[in-house]
This record gives sequence, C-alpha cells and structure tokens, in this order.
Amino acid sequence: MKRVSLLLSLLVFCSATAVEAQAQAPKPGPEVQKLNVWVGHWTLEGEQKAGPFGPAGKYTGELDGRWILGGFYLEMRTREKGPAGEVQFLEIDGYDPVNRNITYSTYGSDGSRESGVYTFSSATTMTFSGKGVAGGKLYLIRGTMIFASDLLSDTAKAEVSTDGKTWMPAYVGKATKIQPVPKK
Repeated sequence: MKRVSLLLSLLVFCSATAVEAQAQAPKPGPEVQKLNVWVGHWTLEGEQKAGPFGPAGKYTGELDGRWILGGFYLEMRTREKGPAGEVQFLEIDGYDPVNRNITYSTYGSDGSRESGVYTFSSATTMTFSGKGVAGGKLYLIRGTMIFASDLLSDTAKAEVSTDGKTWMPAYVGKATKIQPVPKK
C-alpha cells in the first residue's frame, strides 16, 4: 500500500511539474518581431554583379517566410534563377539576446553559406553585414534594404569584399510581397 501511495504521489508531482513548465514556456521577445515583415510569399528580381557569387546577369526568384520553433526563429526558403543557374537557399533568422542583435544564417544548394547580422535603423530601413563562402572562397558582405511604407516591397543593394578593404557591388534587387504563406 505504501508503494502505491508513493507511486501515486510521484505521479501527481510529475504531472503538476509538467503542467507548470508548460504554463511558463518562454515567449519570443518584441525584438524578433521586426522580422515579421518577411512572413509571406515574395517575388524577387534584380541584377547580380560579377564577383564571388558568379557571373553578372539578371535574376528572378521567389521567397517564402514563416515563423518556426514557437516564433523564436524565422525560416525563409528562396528559389532563384540567374546567371549561375537555379539555386535554392534556406535562411534562419533569430534574435541573439547576448549580443542584442538579429542574426541570420543562410545555406545554398550550390554549397554556399553566409551568416551575419541585421540591424533595423527604422521601421523601413534595414542594414546587414556578414561573411560567407561561395565557390570555395571567403567573402564579406554588407548592404541595405529599404522597405516601402506599406512594407509590401523593398529595394536592396549589397557590396562584397574578398579582402575586407576593397568593396565592389554585389547585387541590386527588388522584392514584392504577393500573399501570406498558407497554413499547412
């Protein structure tokens, strides 16, 4: 009988602890909500300049953004067709509470990768800087995205450097939001 009472007490304690842990689950802070602008379906178009990303030429594509992992991270999946052919990208963005900034990590189907920091200087202006590898070579990147006041489009411009001293144009582009991503 004592075993049953002890087992029952343990079961009640574990259940109460689990309910309390669920009730106190952490919530994403307001800092990461700045990325909400990217949730939905976007079309992309622009011009890539010759450099570490390949030859110069026009590109087109689509981007789908959605919140993942309880809203702590934003996942963006991009498909682009340009001078180097068709490439897919997976990007994960989130807020880093230690460094107090928004970070991104991008991985491409061509083996490229990039990571860096986004900074919002206003509700419609975002800068980014980071480093990556394309074609087996290290590069640095920096740029600016300026959103329309309705947040349904943006223009972007980026520069790239292979030595950290000399910067050259990387791309100019435009993104247009088409619709929210349907729930699956």
